[in-house]
Amino acid sequence: MKSTVHQWAIKWSIPYIALQELNCIFGLDQNAPRLAGQIPQTESYVQSLVRLEAARKGIKLWRNNVGVLTDERGIPVRYGLANDSPKLNAILKSGDLIGWRPVVVTRDMVGSTIAQFVSRECKRPGWIYSGTEHEEAQLKWVQLIVADGGDACFATSEG
Repeated sequence: MKSTVHQWAIKWSIPYIALQELNCIFGLDQNAPRLAGQIPQTESYVQSLVRLEAARKGIKLWRNNVGVLTDERGIPVRYGLANDSPKLNAILKSGDLIGWRPVVVTRDMVGSTIAQFVSRECKRPGWIYSGTEHEEAQLKWVQLIVADGGDACFATSEG
């Protein structure tokens, strides 16, 4: 993301501080506080923290397993969001946790409540975005959700 986004920012005179804020929104802030000490340094631990925090906040999140298995006839069956084909899965990888948060909308929508899409890609504490092909495909998913008004980011801890 860094070279492409930075080139774009320079082209459009986007201030550096705006790029820092964007990194925070996507969970890519390398200067964010990291968990330390005796806390397990695993993605599954972070996933548990994120799910517990989501439940406290009224956000519904479920595990989004993604992969492919062969059925009894030998035919591959793909599962998980954005996993329609190997080609799509190579460029767009959906988050580990998928769900929604209830949002009360403004007067122009008569005060109804809608479900805002939520996605979290959980990473071990201390993880830093390095721009691998896998991470770039995950980042594309985050950007796609955020661009349409959803809430998506990488998570290395709760909060």
